[in-house]
Amino acid sequence: VQLQASGGGLVQPGGSLRLSCAASGFTLDYYAVGWLRQAPGKEREGVSCINSSDGITYYADSVKGRFTISRDNAKNTVYLQMNSLKPEDTAVYYCATRISNRCVDKIGKWGQGTQVTVSS
Repeated sequence: VQLQASGGGLVQPGGSLRLSCAASGFTLDYYAVGWLRQAPGKEREGVSCINSSDGITYYADSVKGRFTISRDNAKNTVYLQMNSLKPEDTAVYYCATRISNRCVDKIGKWGQGTQVTVSS
């Protein structure tokens, strides 16, 4: 039973990446799923989340208009499309389920992180 995050890498400012969060051993359908990030020397912060009950999405102000979260229940995967990346987006990105189908509830299961580095 695990979450596997992937898709990180090195990208130039203004570039794009798509992160994937794939579940194995359980079904993501019921759970809200979110992405969080932690930059060196900074606290972990929430980036985005998507409900499973109604598909409502949430974004941090710093990424609104640039990042898009989506889910493909058939593939048991949640994605984070990141466009117009900035150096300040550099961080380790983690995916995590909530304990219910709503993003407002607390985190249940963590995935391992994937490094995103935005640099010229």
